Amino acid sequence: MTAALFAVPGALLVLGAPVFLVFLLGGVLAIAFVLPLPPLVVHQVVFGGLDNYALLAVPFFVFAGELMNRSGMAGRMIAWVLALTGRIPGSLGVATVGASAAMGAVSGSSVAAVAALGKTLYPKLVEAGYGRERSAGLLASSGSIDIIIPPSIAMILYGLVAEQSIPRLFIAGILPGLVIAAMMMAFVVVAAMRADVQRTSRFDGRETWRATLAAAWALLMPVVVLGGIYLGWFSPTEAGGFACLYAILVARFIHRSMTWNEIVGAAASAAVMSAKILIIVAAAGLATWLMTTQGIPQAIVAWIDGVGLSPFGFLIAVNVLLLAVGCFFDPTSAILVLAPLLVPIAVTLDIDPIHFGIIMTVNLAIGMFTPPFGLNIFVAQSVTGLPAHSLYRGVLPFVAVQVVALLVITFVPALSLTLGGAH
Repeated sequence: MTAALFAVPGALLVLGAPVFLVFLLGGVLAIAFVLPLPPLVVHQVVFGGLDNYALLAVPFFVFAGELMNRSGMAGRMIAWVLALTGRIPGSLGVATVGASAAMGAVSGSSVAAVAALGKTLYPKLVEAGYGRERSAGLLASSGSIDIIIPPSIAMILYGLVAEQSIPRLFIAGILPGLVIAAMMMAFVVVAAMRADVQRTSRFDGRETWRATLAAAWALLMPVVVLGGIYLGWFSPTEAGGFACLYAILVARFIHRSMTWNEIVGAAASAAVMSAKILIIVAAAGLATWLMTTQGIPQAIVAWIDGVGLSPFGFLIAVNVLLLAVGCFFDPTSAILVLAPLLVPIAVTLDIDPIHFGIIMTVNLAIGMFTPPFGLNIFVAQSVTGLPAHSLYRGVLPFVAVQVVALLVITFVPALSLTLGGAH
């Protein structure tokens, strides 16, 4: 019965079906011919999966990203990062990682960052000689940093389920997020040196100052959004609405780079992109629900608990489990299902729950761009137009880089607890 849940989606994926159809049709056929469930379950689960307050952040931040792109704010931010990294080999790739991290401080939505930055950076990366596959892979993998750097929807959900302090989780995610970004940048630099990728202009102090002034309002957005969350002025989801308002005010009245008609056009474009993303989320929710009701995650966790592992062995097993789960489950579903089961085991082994929350978040962030079902892959596919198999080749080197970073974060708890504080 369990095999049937994977057979149809696997076959559809091999045949090149759209990802939402892979999840949806696979679930429908499983319910119709394998599982003793009424057909009414399909629409209840699909639409119920979208009835999640945290998902409102997606259209908000996609719209904010669209405004930043069309108004030139994202371009100013990228120019600022390029001004800082101009003499570094692979400076445009480094700037891509830096811009993704900066977007993470605004959105906390990985798919929104990939969608927002992909349109701006993908053509430039290809033109600079990174290649289509590597460029798409860099964008899909860089977007995963957004889940780790606060504000993070995944950390909010973990805090609620595991009964941990959300502000502490936010603070704890800062250093691990920066470590991943630094390792991604280092890989990009080494790969660019080997491939002789084009460099941008050399570092110039005056040009950097001018770029800083030009990007000041764009750079201020993460400060205002995060400051508002930490001061309790609004929730992370409400912060998405504020980010949209901020971007509109800057684009219309400060930079004067957009008319009201162009703002409405950005809203329409964001609505289309949000629909593409959310239809995948809705269909994936059906597959996730079916796996959960069949006890697949619980069976795996029960096996881990029954083996009697040491803390070291438990963390290794959890990393393997979460990396596998992340390939099929979105972070929201995975955290809601697995955190209540795994956290008590971690606590009994004297593993700090704040540190464990960061480990879970990083694992599921990697899963967002890990083949075959990483959601960022399919968002990047909608932006770049590349086939899935090309994107798989493009992301694999970055999967390896982030797995190495994951091991460092897992076994150096100080990275999570120095700022977040020990339990």
